[in-house]
Amino acid sequence: MAKLQGRLFLLPSPIVENGLESISPEVIQILHSLDYFIVERARTARRYISSTKPPKAIDLLSIEEIPEKALTSKEIEILLGPALEGHNIGIMSEAGLPAIADPGNHFVREAQRLGIIVVPLSGPSSIMMALMGSGLEGQRFAFHGYLSAKKDELPAQLRDLEKRADRDDATQIWIETPYRNMQIIQAVEKYLDHNRNFCIAAGLGGEDGMVLTKKIAEWKKTGWPEIHKVPAVFLIR
Repeated sequence: MAKLQGRLFLLPSPIVENGLESISPEVIQILHSLDYFIVERARTARRYISSTKPPKAIDLLSIEEIPEKALTSKEIEILLGPALEGHNIGIMSEAGLPAIADPGNHFVREAQRLGIIVVPLSGPSSIMMALMGSGLEGQRFAFHGYLSAKKDELPAQLRDLEKRADRDDATQIWIETPYRNMQIIQAVEKYLDHNRNFCIAAGLGGEDGMVLTKKIAEWKKTGWPEIHKVPAVFLIR
């Protein structure tokens, strides 16, 4: 009789420190049932798992960190090996949902190729929360990840997002390394149409979180929020 394969669970993680209340009891229950994990950063994963008061000692769990280098199909298959032996595996990113603006999509694709059932679980996502709270077009939208850190490339990228917003009648979304937030805001003010709607969503999930949309001209008049080093999502329409 053929051995049943395990499943690959896509586990959400809190998007703020001490944000365990944002994770559903169902997710915690599944997490506690697992012995094998593939994670973006092992230290963060161990801290998160420990905060849920797992029934098993952390040292007894297999926690494999996703390498920064691109993995071959064979290397991914090796990491998914426990599922081929009948064990369930959980994938976790540093925060939020794995495989969305975070590592994990290659493991999902390889798991499907190998016939492993993939089970996505719902949880907090700063990108979706920002779109929900922006009041901007929610039927058509595009996420672009990080824009270029090179100052000479950023203006063209921002103008391209502006063109896409008009051409596709769609909200354009991107994120930035927190310490570069104010540079992005300065570039938006300098290079984009001041009649453009611009949403800043910062610190989502925390007590001081904010989501606010204004025309760029209004932002300039009322003043920009001080969000240096605060995780943020930016949207234009």
